[in-house]
Amino acid sequence: MTLSHSLPLPEFMSSSLPGNHNTPILNRPSPTKLGFIRPTNPKQKFNFFVSQKVKPIGFFGCNLCDSNSGFNSCQIFDECYAAQSSGIGPSSRKHKVFSIKRANTRALSDRQLFGLASGLYSSRQLGTSRLTSSGCKILSGGALRIPNTKSFKHGSGISGACEVNWSNQKFELRSKSVLSIDRAVEREGSGGGPGRENSYDAIVIGSGIGGLVAATQLAVKGARVLVLEKYVIPGGSSGYYQRDGYTFDVGSSVMFGFSDKGNLNLITQALAAVGCEMQVIPDPSTVHFHLPNNLSVRVHRKYSEFIAELTDKFPHEKEGILEFYGECWKIFNALNSLELKSLEEPIYLFGQFFQKPLECLTLAYYLPQNAGDIARKYIKDPQLLSFIDAECFIVSTVNALQTPMINASMVLCDRHFGGINYPVGGVGGIAKSLAKGLIDQGSEILYKANVTSIILEQGKAVGARLSDGREYFAKTIISNATRWDTFGNLLKGERLPKEEENFQKVYVKAPSFLSIHMGVKAEALPPDMDCHHFVLENDWKKLEEPYGSIFLSIPTVLDSSLAPEGRHILHIFTTSAMEDWEGLPRKDYEAKKEIVADEIIRRLEKKLFPGLRSSIVFMEVGTPKTHRRYLARDKGTYGPMPRGTPKGLLGMPFNTTGVGSLYCVGDSCFPGQGVIAVAFSGVMCAHRVAADLGLEKKSPILDAALLRLLGWLRTLA
Repeated sequence: MTLSHSLPLPEFMSSSLPGNHNTPILNRPSPTKLGFIRPTNPKQKFNFFVSQKVKPIGFFGCNLCDSNSGFNSCQIFDECYAAQSSGIGPSSRKHKVFSIKRANTRALSDRQLFGLASGLYSSRQLGTSRLTSSGCKILSGGALRIPNTKSFKHGSGISGACEVNWSNQKFELRSKSVLSIDRAVEREGSGGGPGRENSYDAIVIGSGIGGLVAATQLAVKGARVLVLEKYVIPGGSSGYYQRDGYTFDVGSSVMFGFSDKGNLNLITQALAAVGCEMQVIPDPSTVHFHLPNNLSVRVHRKYSEFIAELTDKFPHEKEGILEFYGECWKIFNALNSLELKSLEEPIYLFGQFFQKPLECLTLAYYLPQNAGDIARKYIKDPQLLSFIDAECFIVSTVNALQTPMINASMVLCDRHFGGINYPVGGVGGIAKSLAKGLIDQGSEILYKANVTSIILEQGKAVGARLSDGREYFAKTIISNATRWDTFGNLLKGERLPKEEENFQKVYVKAPSFLSIHMGVKAEALPPDMDCHHFVLENDWKKLEEPYGSIFLSIPTVLDSSLAPEGRHILHIFTTSAMEDWEGLPRKDYEAKKEIVADEIIRRLEKKLFPGLRSSIVFMEVGTPKTHRRYLARDKGTYGPMPRGTPKGLLGMPFNTTGVGSLYCVGDSCFPGQGVIAVAFSGVMCAHRVAADLGLEKKSPILDAALLRLLGWLRTLA
């Protein structure tokens, strides 16, 4: 560290700076921007200096640790700002601590941005700062000129905190992109991203749940991660937006994997990994089905109550019902007993097999099977089989014959094991918390960062290019876009890998949705209303047709804070194809939205809410074009759908791809669609990437053999 003045500065102490920590450079505290200089080489040394000839008036001492440690907090202030130096200590009892007595320093000149250069570091985000003079600028990833480099002296000429070149008066600075995700702030920049010397361990393209879980899991393992998000908030289809006092969930409000027990509570685990915990509200039922022939089934939180209601409707199929759902529990219990990591990592895979061979064999047995085939082994009643189709349609947007048994089992059992728990403040809070946790771990997320291409060198993914020309580089690239967007848009012009060709032979894009976000007067809803509903009135054959079935969420039943007092939110969505909305003039497009929404409202009035139309005080309609625009998904799709009858999950690709150092995560990866599934995908991806980065154990020989085996198995689908 150097104090900015012209007097000679004797060396006080030296130590090495670990390459995965940050050096905070603070000027005047403010809630806007924080600059970080990153170490370029863990072997480089840094020097700490203190002047003995200047009367100190503003430096507060803190603890320095030896070469292998860090301290958990530190604040340095200039001028007369108060310091908070308590709670500073080493990260391990094995580390030694060198204390500096409390002292003060003279105020730094406004025009000298970095009177403090290299030295103290912390693995936490310490606060925010801004420049004290409008004449100073932070150039993200570019050269920052110091007006008066002769005013201070660096003792060694080698800085572990940044590359310093006094001859041309410049050094590299990376500035924190967004410190508050409630109010998006773009990173200031000179039009280019950081240079290769400042590259990341991983870049994640997109901040959906799968991408955020992968990013945070890598960050806690010590990786340096940058998430690039096109929109102004995180979450993707699990995000939120606000209008007129309403907080709307972008996608479904049914949150699986959000309980406090088991191994499949992946959302809870992901939040806990970065020190976050969210208050939740238990939902007494998962969904209330309103089906043809006046069939009404409520899926209660308690499994026994659900089975009692279903067998009451189909008493002649009681044994078959117990057998089918019993097989679902067999799969769920096997999954729930395992430590979930990458199925592409052989050391983990073999370790789990030797510890839990029966559970692993159970999952292998069901891997190529579908829920519809299992149901037909035990159940004959066509209406009950159609009900199971509806159960699976919520999971995968296809019927039971096309829904992998493992996917169905995860959802149909987790709703009873851990239950559906709604986060206070809305579903968007999950992504916000994960993004905050990512930043707290020293990694970054950049909003309004529209990635237009993945940069390849010698056949390997090495970076991402934004629409404004900025480029960011990393050892690995993780795409949270769909595989169609990844290989069709981000790698446009590149030869499609063979495994992606095979994937597109087996799967097509599932249709998108038409969404209606509505604010209504509270009296429009009857008392004791369930939060989630599924409506298919007259014809089972319309289950998978566009606009045939209606999903409905009323999250204000659980959390009234999402809407103004005396109001409820209705979030209505139904399948819709992009082709229905393309090529329309603006006037015709808006008119069609009104016509389709009007028909859906009429159906809901007839089935559930008489007089609904007159109670509407706010309404906004989104089409597949809306989903494509804001979620950056090809044709607004919500994921892959099998062309025919698949062999379970056998054909679903994992996280690795045919392009070196490029990984995929999300609903077009194993195990598919749904919150719990994409979270599982994120956990698996992080483990595989961490192994490839050397942060987890790996065996190159076993890796190659396992990846070849998995590739061959996928060809059998």
